[in-house]
Amino acid sequence: MAKGRKDFLEDIDPKDKRKISKEGIKKALKVFRFILPYKWPFIAGLVFLALSTSTTLAFPSLIGEITRVIEGNSRFKLNDVILFFVGILILQGIFSFFRIYFFAVVSEKASADIRRLVYNKFISLPISFFEKHRVGELTSRITSDVSAFQSVLSLTLAEFFRQVATLVIGIGIIVYISWKLSLFMLLTFPVIVVAALVFGKYIRKLSKQVQDKLAEANVIVEETLQSVSIVKSFTNEKLESIRYGNAMTDTVKLAMKAATLRGGFITFFIVGLFGGIVLVVWYGGGLVESGEIQLADLMSFLFYTAFIGGSMSGLGDIYAQIQRTVGSSERILEILEEDSEINLDQEVKKENFQASVSYEHVDFAYPSRKDMPVLKDFNLEIKAGEKVALVGQSGAGKSTVVQLLMRFYEIDKGSIKIDGKDIREIDHLSLRKNIGIVPQEVILFGGTIRENILYGNPEATQDDVITAAKRANAMEFIERFPEGMDTVVGERGVKLSGGQRQRLAIARAILKDPAILLLDEATSALDSESENLVQEALNELMKNRTTLIIAHRLATIKDVDRIFVLDKGKIAESGSHDVLIADKKGIYANLIRLQFDKTASVINETVD
Repeated sequence: MAKGRKDFLEDIDPKDKRKISKEGIKKALKVFRFILPYKWPFIAGLVFLALSTSTTLAFPSLIGEITRVIEGNSRFKLNDVILFFVGILILQGIFSFFRIYFFAVVSEKASADIRRLVYNKFISLPISFFEKHRVGELTSRITSDVSAFQSVLSLTLAEFFRQVATLVIGIGIIVYISWKLSLFMLLTFPVIVVAALVFGKYIRKLSKQVQDKLAEANVIVEETLQSVSIVKSFTNEKLESIRYGNAMTDTVKLAMKAATLRGGFITFFIVGLFGGIVLVVWYGGGLVESGEIQLADLMSFLFYTAFIGGSMSGLGDIYAQIQRTVGSSERILEILEEDSEINLDQEVKKENFQASVSYEHVDFAYPSRKDMPVLKDFNLEIKAGEKVALVGQSGAGKSTVVQLLMRFYEIDKGSIKIDGKDIREIDHLSLRKNIGIVPQEVILFGGTIRENILYGNPEATQDDVITAAKRANAMEFIERFPEGMDTVVGERGVKLSGGQRQRLAIARAILKDPAILLLDEATSALDSESENLVQEALNELMKNRTTLIIAHRLATIKDVDRIFVLDKGKIAESGSHDVLIADKKGIYANLIRLQFDKTASVINETVD
């Protein structure tokens, strides 16, 4: 059923009801500061814009002069006027070329600067920021929003100046030609202007909603492509197709609403404009008959009127574009005004850690779930060079302990110290430079094997890379590839097996040479052969390092110095494997039994 006007307006999100206000313009101008390094090309573009507009405004006068030649009332010959016409056309082409070129210089370079700055801001923000924003949404900020700003610099701004100049100068000229005819013509303008403001207001809101819906659709595409193996394994291709189809349907609906408004406005504008022109011709014809103005002046007047009408029509679209840019500028500034956790320009110093670690009365809850504490009065002491393991049920806080040591999040209470120094007094980059991590789910970049290993230390030599690969038991499979170290691993390392990815992650950590090593059970998802190779590589990596292991398969941590059992955000038990297993009623012993029973059940089912 068709919606009424009230329903239609209620569909417009209240948060999108932004106007071009003084505050909005101030925010937009903050983004325009990026054109300051290119002010001279920008000024040159404005000069050529003024020259281009001047030559354009000469055309109606030339049309009038040609009419005078035909009537025999001109001191020029027809060939002279035509030659002058051709000269104006050539100048118009030259001026337009340089106008486009200089504005392109400004828009491309300023937009590249903004994209670099936004990207640098992204990678310097804390993990908590990315938990509140989806990747597709952030990608839209660095693509769609910057593109809107770029469009304003390259086209909209130039057109705005051109249309305003055409409007102001054109009105001045027609008033000079005939104030009576001008007054008659200008009586139709207020109605058109009011209509432009009303229609433009709703067109702007809908245009922004269309942009936001496209951003949501981009999120679906990005999530689907990033997790395409999961989509296919669950045979949910149809589901994802429907999700994206629904998003595009919503986008089309909004776009059609906007198109309907634009169409209605254009229809009204055309009828009003050309109806006005007919009236002007009628009234002007009467003035010519009475001898108040010449036919040539009427012809020039009509062409100037058409130019003025075109300018008014263009200003409506330009207004909507500028409004959208104000919104885009605000979203860009929201990102740029976020507090970074690191300074990309500072020199990173790797401090020499003895690498003793202590957690003292630590309380912590994730920023998005402040009402659900993860760690409560948590205490843990790890000696330099000691190898310890954290075990416990899912949700006990094992991964949180590691994330807090990396300062991915700031603790709510207590302190975490390395060599007796609070990590909040240590720069993020210096801290993380001394910590290496091998996660359970290894994430590789889509480049070559060499590039992925070098990620641990971009300044390492080729010999260092080969040595790290050998120590990680990775050379045996690298040498089997025809391209060797130059083998492209594919998106997220998709061309490699799980064991191969793990060994590259270990090689990367070896090349980093950290004082503290964090292992999120790196062998839990591997087959027996790969597990043995990875375990050998891990043993090599753990030599002479303080090592904290998050253990899922308890059989792999028998040889660590101490085991800490977490329960409900606290250390419930600690000791060696033998000591903890001896306590038959303890949590650790119960976890061992549960894993043993599960393994035995799997073996029995296999035998059966």
